[in-house]
Amino acid sequence: MRVCYFGTYRAGYSRNQIMQEGLRRNGVDLVTCQAPLWGSIEDRVQAASGGWVRPGFLHRLATTYRQLLTAYRQVGDYDVMVLGYPGQIDTFLARLLTRRRGRPLVLDVFMSIYLIAEERGLAARHPFTGRLIRTLEGLACRLPDRLILDTAEYVTWFGQTYGLAAERFRLVPTGADDRIFRPVEPPSRDDRCFRALYYGTFIRNHGVDQIVRAAALLKGEPAVRIELIGTGPERQHAEGLARELEAWNVEFVDWVDKEELPYRAAAADVCLGAFGQTEQSLRTVQNKIYEGLAMRRPVVTGDSPTVQAALVHGHHAYLVPRGDPAALAEAILTLKRDPALRERLAGEGYELFQSRFTLAAIGAQMASHLREVIDSWTD
Repeated sequence: MRVCYFGTYRAGYSRNQIMQEGLRRNGVDLVTCQAPLWGSIEDRVQAASGGWVRPGFLHRLATTYRQLLTAYRQVGDYDVMVLGYPGQIDTFLARLLTRRRGRPLVLDVFMSIYLIAEERGLAARHPFTGRLIRTLEGLACRLPDRLILDTAEYVTWFGQTYGLAAERFRLVPTGADDRIFRPVEPPSRDDRCFRALYYGTFIRNHGVDQIVRAAALLKGEPAVRIELIGTGPERQHAEGLARELEAWNVEFVDWVDKEELPYRAAAADVCLGAFGQTEQSLRTVQNKIYEGLAMRRPVVTGDSPTVQAALVHGHHAYLVPRGDPAALAEAILTLKRDPALRERLAGEGYELFQSRFTLAAIGAQMASHLREVIDSWTD
């Protein structure tokens, strides 16, 4: 099976790296055909905020697609084209190219760009752009022969929002890159503090404010420390909230190299997942949750039907109600007092990861879906 991985997708984004390496590990001949369109988060926010109508962005778009077409001419034959995330904007060109080659097209939707724009307030501040993104995404999802998402709950949302039939979708969970996220020897520590670690983008989806509020409830526990690594639009708010609540037990750290994260996790006693109450947060299982499992660390994360479909409370992770900082604080104290529970969560979570969410396992699921669409196309 030869796969053309096509588009303006973010080559460094974890979803795309996991999918590509996973397919390679399952014997797929993968050829990438990618031209970068998007830069930083600020760049994407500016485009979604109306910057797409500016001549500079339109020129960049035209230049990017010229580069993409030039690269495509060198690809040769393939069995199926896959659009990496985000690929909604690429489906219109990709459909034309695959029709000419007589090949099926698969879009790894992964996340709704409209839902992200809505949750970050971009659709409210720029209603016309918001409506345009929704229309574009709805049209884009009708063009491919198969759509890929990570959870059944997200499939339901796409069906309700765009009227897409559930049978058009197949599921491939997020998983984690086990080349990077793996168990490592914990560094020696000269203190007796109990440390809880969060890392990620500071956005509503992740509910960092809930972590800060839980930390404030734990400030009477001098041996508990909360480390928050990352940046993002909610970082300033989280820092202000920590000052307001006098949560002196919270430490804010800027981004560190991805390769350093397993050592940070090994130095912590528990890893914190996502606690947001947004539609996006409730319908997915975030990378950091799978990564915690992959590093053989006990994970505490917000509960939801989506999370329950992947993890069992008290076995693979410790689940707490969302929007309840007191429950999160109590979970941290419970794990502090119960080393045996921490070890069970770490061990059983790691076993689950090894069986279902490694690069090889993710790639096998994706390869199976691609073979299915190829077979149906040639029948």
